[in-house]
Amino acid sequence: MLPKRALISVSDKTGIVEFARHLDEQGIEIISTGGTKKVLEEAGVNVTGISDVTDFPEILNGRVKTLHPNVHAGLLAKRSEQAHINQLEEHRIEPIDFVIVNLYPFKETISNPDVSYDEAIENIDIGGPTMLRSAAKNHEDVTVIVDPKDYVRVLEDMKNEEVSKELKRELAAKVFRHTAHYDALIAEYLTGKTEANFPETKTVTYELKQTLRYGENPHQKAAFYAAPFAEESTLVKAKQLHGKELSYNNIQDADSALQIAKEFEQPAAVAVKHMNPCGVGIGETIYEAYQHAYEADSTSIFGGIVALNRAVDAKTAEEMSQIFLEIILAPEFTDEALDILTKKKNIRLIEVSTEQSQVERQVKSVGGGVLIQDEDRFELSEVDYHVVTETEPTEDEWKGLKFAWNVVKHVKSNAILLAKDSQTIGIGAGQMNRVGAANIAIQQAGVKAKGAVMASDAFFPMDDTVEAAYQAGVTAIIQPGGSKRDQDSIDKCNAYGIAMVFTGVRHFKH
Repeated sequence: MLPKRALISVSDKTGIVEFARHLDEQGIEIISTGGTKKVLEEAGVNVTGISDVTDFPEILNGRVKTLHPNVHAGLLAKRSEQAHINQLEEHRIEPIDFVIVNLYPFKETISNPDVSYDEAIENIDIGGPTMLRSAAKNHEDVTVIVDPKDYVRVLEDMKNEEVSKELKRELAAKVFRHTAHYDALIAEYLTGKTEANFPETKTVTYELKQTLRYGENPHQKAAFYAAPFAEESTLVKAKQLHGKELSYNNIQDADSALQIAKEFEQPAAVAVKHMNPCGVGIGETIYEAYQHAYEADSTSIFGGIVALNRAVDAKTAEEMSQIFLEIILAPEFTDEALDILTKKKNIRLIEVSTEQSQVERQVKSVGGGVLIQDEDRFELSEVDYHVVTETEPTEDEWKGLKFAWNVVKHVKSNAILLAKDSQTIGIGAGQMNRVGAANIAIQQAGVKAKGAVMASDAFFPMDDTVEAAYQAGVTAIIQPGGSKRDQDSIDKCNAYGIAMVFTGVRHFKH
């Protein structure tokens, strides 16, 4: 049988008049509150006020209006249990068969940077989640709708005179996802007003941005979720201007490239393959920076992802169009650049801010749980670095060391990076021992290694990396230090006239 009573109280009034009118035309009594009641009445829909149901006025400026047995008993009573029906009759309570509720706009409220704490607190909905949870718990008997997108689906089902059990269950599940998301936002906001760094429980909530064709491999399902308050300089806020949709691996690589591009104030270009930089360059112009990134590894950049921290102009676009690139990310593309690059059908062009954002928490899943940490944003300017060798770096070597240090922290550990003339020239990533990473970087650099600088994400456990650096012609090294055998590396540097800088800060990336 069709439901007889529906309770409607919504902040988002999209489509509510049309939906309520359909219910009204089918003889369903509509109960409503406050602003929703006014909107429905003005539209000519028959409405019963909540106070007529509770026989009690709305009080405390509307804080208390639906928290009443006449509402919640009407929602929670199981129609299949005669004892429940008898108690309803005894207390003259009528069942409520339909609940259409969405909540105070807490997220929208706290999105305003000028919102006061008191204003945020006033936008925490209490009655709404309580009604939703009551109705969702009793979803075998009550149809509960929290999303205006579901109005049409419910009306279609009602043509058969009854909302199906399958749809009721689906809608109830959506309710609990919705209230969990809502409560998580409140918990995160209030926790942020305290000094609880890593609280005893952590509820993380995300919003679906995109379903993906597959994950890392075709047999893995995947989706892209966005944090509710992601900053502008993140991929979830990016605007795709051209090309086919991003894949799971595209998103990971694009994020890696973006994070490196954000490290630099001067024009910079970053090429990434498999979440490791294969070429990074800086220059006076973005064209020069891209040239340096390309020349750093002209083989690996093919089919890669490139991020730039300046607008892409026609000259740079023309150069980039000469090879196959999966994605180009930049804060802007000139009209001329777009004309050039959009001739390539499948290349993805992504417009995204490259301004440095606030430190975020990284969440990484492990079997049975997650790891949470701050992003690695430690900059050399924050470090008490010092020269530990007799030889001091030259002015050019200092520039190279600082550049290399900014990049090496984005390379998978163990990581060794060689740089020269405003570009990377050799990168050894993800190796099981440090000298192995050094040998890969040196081999990639070839003759360019002579006069280059070296950066390491962690200390040298022994002096073999210094030996390899010397044999290749490296003239300066930057590393954290901290090994029991630091002195061996220092002594070898002194013997070879290599300058070495200790930062005291490790940059492992797993």
